[in-house]
Amino acid sequence: MIVQELQFGSEQYRSARQLRESVLRRPLGLPLSEDDLRGEAGQLHFAMLADQELVACVTALPLSVTEARIRQTAVAPAYQRQGVASHMMRKVEAILAARGYTSLSLHARISAIGFYRKLGYAAVGKQFIEVTVPHQKMVKQLT
Repeated sequence: MIVQELQFGSEQYRSARQLRESVLRRPLGLPLSEDDLRGEAGQLHFAMLADQELVACVTALPLSVTEARIRQTAVAPAYQRQGVASHMMRKVEAILAARGYTSLSLHARISAIGFYRKLGYAAVGKQFIEVTVPHQKMVKQLT
């Protein structure tokens, strides 16, 4: 499996957007809206491919030249619980570190806190509601 950056607006970007919507938003009854997608042209989009099939994706929102926020990590149902997301996140973190990012943050769904802890993220602050479900802010310093 390989991880690659996606060009905003490309066919692979559209596939990743569909994966994010089907895995993260449809189960909540919240399709991605134009407001949700506003600003994505300035974000970094990554995908994991298995034999040219997009099986996972994640987006990074640059907050400064050294800080980014990870958003919308999604894995196709057939590939969940197989280490795909961990592998993708490590690769994306390495890419971001090589570009000079030293600090990452994210808003983890409560059900994903353990996953992100295993990757070295630490919870900060109080839990909050985002897209109708409880979340926790988490941070990680890249070396």
